[in-house]
Amino acid sequence: GLSPGQPVTLRAVAADDRGCLFQSCAHYRADGRGELHLGTDASHGGDYTGVEPMGLFWSLAPAGMEKPYQRLVPRSTGAPMKVEVLVHEGHSPPGAMPGPVVAKAEVQRLFTAPGVRRIRLKEGVVRGSLFLPPGDGPFPGVIDMYGDEGGLIEFRSSLLATHGFAALSLPYFDFEDLPRVMKELKLEYFEQAARFLQRHPKVKGPGVGVIGTGKGAELALSMITFLPEVVAAVSISGCSSNTVADLHYGAMTLPGLRFDMNKVTISDTGVFDIFEALDDPTNPANSPCAIPIEKAEGHFLLVVGEDDRMWKSSLYAELAIRRLRQHGKENFELLSYPGAGHRIDPPSTPFCQVALDRVLGVPVLGGGESKAHAHAQEHSWGKIQEFLHLHLG
Repeated sequence: GLSPGQPVTLRAVAADDRGCLFQSCAHYRADGRGELHLGTDASHGGDYTGVEPMGLFWSLAPAGMEKPYQRLVPRSTGAPMKVEVLVHEGHSPPGAMPGPVVAKAEVQRLFTAPGVRRIRLKEGVVRGSLFLPPGDGPFPGVIDMYGDEGGLIEFRSSLLATHGFAALSLPYFDFEDLPRVMKELKLEYFEQAARFLQRHPKVKGPGVGVIGTGKGAELALSMITFLPEVVAAVSISGCSSNTVADLHYGAMTLPGLRFDMNKVTISDTGVFDIFEALDDPTNPANSPCAIPIEKAEGHFLLVVGEDDRMWKSSLYAELAIRRLRQHGKENFELLSYPGAGHRIDPPSTPFCQVALDRVLGVPVLGGGESKAHAHAQEHSWGKIQEFLHLHLG
C-alpha cells in the first residue's frame, strides 16, 4: 500500500531472554506498484546496503539505551525468537526517531523444528543436551562445542538436529557439576561423550563427527587425533595447538599455549585487542603444545574468518594444513572468508564485532565486517552440513 517510489525505513526489533532490546534499520524505496521485496530490492542506507534478504536479522545490535557489546544469542531453543518488523515513513538514520509506522508484523525465528526432541544428559561424568531429529533414524551423530565462555550453548545443536543430525551439545566447564573454570581438561571426558553418542540406538555408525568454535574447535582437533570414535572434525576459528588449559589423556599431556596480557592493547573506547596475546605456536619452545593431527584417520574441515581479531586463526589453519601435508595427508578442506571475524555461527546470527568477554568482563574485539561476516555464516553452514553428511553418511 505504499506509493510508487515512496521512501521508507524498515526496522527490526527483538528482545533477548533478559529483556535487552536489539534493533536494526535499512532504507528502501517502494517499486512502481508500491511494493517492497527484501529478496530483490536493495537497501540504500541504514545498517546495511544492497540486496540482503536477511539483513535486518544479521545487523541486529543493542538498542541505544542498552549496554553495548551484548550478543543476541538464544539461551533457550524451545521458544522462538520474536522479531517485530516495522515499516516507517521516510528515511531515518540508525539511532534517530523513525517516522510514523505504516505497517508492522511479527516474525518468529525457530531454532527447533517440530518433532525434534531435546534430552538433558547425565551420563557418567558427561553433561549436556542431546537433540534428536523426528523419525526413527539412525542419524549421523555430531558433538557440538563452543569456546572459553563455558556453559551450555544449544542453538547450533538444535539447528543441526533440525537438519537431520543427532547433535550433542557438550559443555566442558561452568555447567552443573563440571569444574567452574577451565584450569585443565581431561580428554577422557570427551571420549565418554563420543562413546555415548556412537553407541546411541538413534545414531548411525561407525564414527561420529565433532564441530567446535574457538577453544571448542581446538578440542575437536584433539578428539579426532586421539579418539578413534571421531571420524570428522569441523574447526571454526580454532588453533592448531592446545591453548590455555593443559589437556591430559592417560599419561600424555599437551601443555596449553598461554596468553601474555602485556601484549593486549586497549583502544580509547576501552575495547581490548588480544590479537597478539597468545604465545607463538611457531616458536620451537612451544612445539609440545602442537596437536599431532597427522595421527588422525578422519577428515578435517577448517573454517576461518580472515579478519578474525580474537587470534590468528588464518595462520593456525595454515600451520595445520602444513603439518598434514608434511605427513603426506590431504584429508582436509579449508573455507577461508575475507572480511569475516571470529565467531562464525549459523546463518543470520547477528554480527557482533566487539563482544563482552564473559571471563574477562571487558569488551573484546572479534573483528570482521558485518556483510562479509553474514555471507560467511550463510555459505559455511551449507558446507559444514555437506562435509558432515559426506563423512558420517
